[in-house]
Amino acid sequence: MALTMHPSLAVHPGDWLKTEIVEAHGVTINRLAESFHVSRQAISNLLNGRAALSAEMAIRFEKAFGIAADTLMRMQTAYDLAQARARESDIVVDRILKAA
Repeated sequence: MALTMHPSLAVHPGDWLKTEIVEAHGVTINRLAESFHVSRQAISNLLNGRAALSAEMAIRFEKAFGIAADTLMRMQTAYDLAQARARESDIVVDRILKAA
């Protein structure tokens, strides 16, 4: 039996990074973007939950703050799966049976 996470428990990694890492360190979006060598818009979109966390961005956070990129990517995967599970009834698929 597979365990499923209720969608309300899944946290977008950007939301978590914003409150627990970026704000906790007193870093502005402008400074973070400059330090990461990315656009301010890219950081803003991630931290405000409008963009998914990429593997490259996870590595940037790992290098800057020491948080494991693997952990951040697992957060993104859990969030994505919870969002898909929330709309599971809308996903139409025909079952494929093994050919005789």
